[in-house]
Amino acid sequence: MELAMFLLEAAMNKGLAGLGAGVAAIGAGIGVGRIGGSALEAMARQPEMSGDLRANMIVAAALVEGVALFAVIVCLLVVFG
Repeated sequence: MELAMFLLEAAMNKGLAGLGAGVAAIGAGIGVGRIGGSALEAMARQPEMSGDLRANMIVAAALVEGVALFAVIVCLLVVFG
């Protein structure tokens, strides 16, 4: 009986880790979309600043993607580890 409970608990944790990987990917998509949208609005208001805005947007998007990739890797290590 104890083994069955251990296996059930492990399966539930792995399922939650898979759900966490999906949430991390969705969160990154939303974050990058908001960064891009805000940058485009700022470029429309001040076109002369588009070079600086584009560089800052790329850096911010890279940071968001890096955090999301780290979260997905941690969740997948739980699932397959």
